[in-house]
Amino acid sequence: MTPAQRVACAFDHLACDRVPIYQAGFSARVASAILGREAWVGGGRAQYLEVRALWEGEAAHQEYLERSWRDAVELCRTLQLDVVRTTYWRLPERPTRRLDEHTFLFGDEARGWRIMRHDPQTELFQVVAASPQPQPTMADLERSVAAQEEALASYEPDPAMFAAVQRTLREFGDQGVPYQGGGIGVCIPREPVWLEAIALRPDIVRRYLAVQAERAARHALLAGRQGLRYLYGGGDFAAQRGPFYSPRAFRELMLPALQHVSAACARAGVLHGFASDGNLWPVADELFGASGVRFFYEIDGRAGMDLERLRRTFPRLTLMGGINSATLHRGSVQEVIAETRAALRVAKQYGGCIVGCSNQIVAGTPMEKFWAMMRTLEER
Repeated sequence: MTPAQRVACAFDHLACDRVPIYQAGFSARVASAILGREAWVGGGRAQYLEVRALWEGEAAHQEYLERSWRDAVELCRTLQLDVVRTTYWRLPERPTRRLDEHTFLFGDEARGWRIMRHDPQTELFQVVAASPQPQPTMADLERSVAAQEEALASYEPDPAMFAAVQRTLREFGDQGVPYQGGGIGVCIPREPVWLEAIALRPDIVRRYLAVQAERAARHALLAGRQGLRYLYGGGDFAAQRGPFYSPRAFRELMLPALQHVSAACARAGVLHGFASDGNLWPVADELFGASGVRFFYEIDGRAGMDLERLRRTFPRLTLMGGINSATLHRGSVQEVIAETRAALRVAKQYGGCIVGCSNQIVAGTPMEKFWAMMRTLEER
């Protein structure tokens, strides 16, 4: 089978020649070790490199965009992945001033500004200082939602939003399926004022999610017209102990929005995917059943999202992952091998699985553990 056929079998829950594999993302250091040269991919590292290129000028930025693309493509080809990630986190914002090699200032120094610094060890690119900003109020949220509702009336998605996915399809053909794009994320923001609004002004939250869901529905219809099939959505809303808000709030607020997106995906002939870290079992019946979501990625095994339990409980759900970033980073080689084999066993026994590291392979991951995982995946 080709990678495209293999992946389609996993999503259709049909038998295939071997378990399809993927990796959700790489730190720049791990990717560089794989390629034997500096790789311009990753999380915060990729954002820093883009900002640095923008500071240096348009030619440098175009060079960054092309090299980061080519590095990601070569990484997927080197590892012979079935699902391929060719784009990483972006920060296409030109800074106002460069403070040192790793630090940039953004915004207006006389009004609103922030300073971001890159840490080469952790590969993070984070805000380290910012001008004081007033905390938003419920009235601010209501005004913002009203403006979004007004803008929605004339909103039409730009076909260019799927340009990277289309380029990936042209690049790989049937030798790789894109792991990117979608524009169908639906999530309640995690800022305190939004979490308070769930209890105090659920009407605002409901309206906000309705706008998100309708935009996502229009994106799904456009994706279907472009011949795409897999749309990656979701939004983090949980930690180790469970969701940030109650199951009741999920049922009353999130569930209708997700159902709206899933219905649009079904009409467009595309599959609705959802990702979130954390323990999702308190809302699993709604999220993986009633919502219409068709696949789940970024599976957090350390938070109890066990691959086999998920597969047995939700037999129509396709699962992507099974190997934890923390195991690769902190576990032993033997633990990595055991976790990889356990994921492969579930995939072979039940089908409907694409196996790999569920989340970013983080900076500092020992390469002996990475290669132990890859060698074990060859047993598929």
